[in-house]
Amino acid sequence: MHYELMFPDQIRDAIDKNTPVVMALGVLEYHSEHLTPGVDSLLVVRALEFLEKEMPLVIMPPFYYGSGTYAVAAPEHNGGIHVDSEVLNQFARQLFYNLLRIGFRNIYVFVHHQSENFSNGMPTDLAFKLAARQEIFDFIERQRGDGWWGDESSSAYYDELETGTDPFNWIHICPFMSADAQAQFPIDHAGKQETSLMMSFCPEGVDMKRFIDKNWFSRSAKDASKDYGDRAMSVILRDMKKAMGI
Repeated sequence: MHYELMFPDQIRDAIDKNTPVVMALGVLEYHSEHLTPGVDSLLVVRALEFLEKEMPLVIMPPFYYGSGTYAVAAPEHNGGIHVDSEVLNQFARQLFYNLLRIGFRNIYVFVHHQSENFSNGMPTDLAFKLAARQEIFDFIERQRGDGWWGDESSSAYYDELETGTDPFNWIHICPFMSADAQAQFPIDHAGKQETSLMMSFCPEGVDMKRFIDKNWFSRSAKDASKDYGDRAMSVILRDMKKAMGI
């Protein structure tokens, strides 16, 4: 279900059933001449739509305006948009504050941009990771006051860590591609891998007639194929479900 099209009774039902609430987080960034600037976002958007056909999901409107940076190309005449991570953090805090107040406790944000080294983090995902922790702390403290963790009522905290039911599991920031998926289908930028993924997930965002050979990072796109993209898609969707405990 797309959140913006849900009726209040459907929202309440999703809360009661602890239905996963998912959102695509990405950027608008130059991806050579044969791909559209929304690649990093569109891949996640389409993946969530595929998964919704298999399981109940609440799909939040996607967020395209991450920290794309201008490392690949200047924005002039190329289309990239960069929003500073400090601004993203403030937006994410407001978003998570509202989702928690609504009653959602099973939130997943999937990000593809610069996620080849996700454990270390990059500006976009780090801004959202920090915001998630900040808002969970603030939300609990508003409800239970200072010293909530030290109170006897939190004595099962470490047991809850083992079962995944502690409050810090209310919000997850996840890579679009797991480490296993990346090992099988190494991430690139507008090359064979991303172009193949777009052929499978979002074919209208690919036009190989526009391909040029001048950009080193996208030269391998000439070897892209839908078959390669389909095989990667199968692994990606499988691991996204695993990330949500399904």
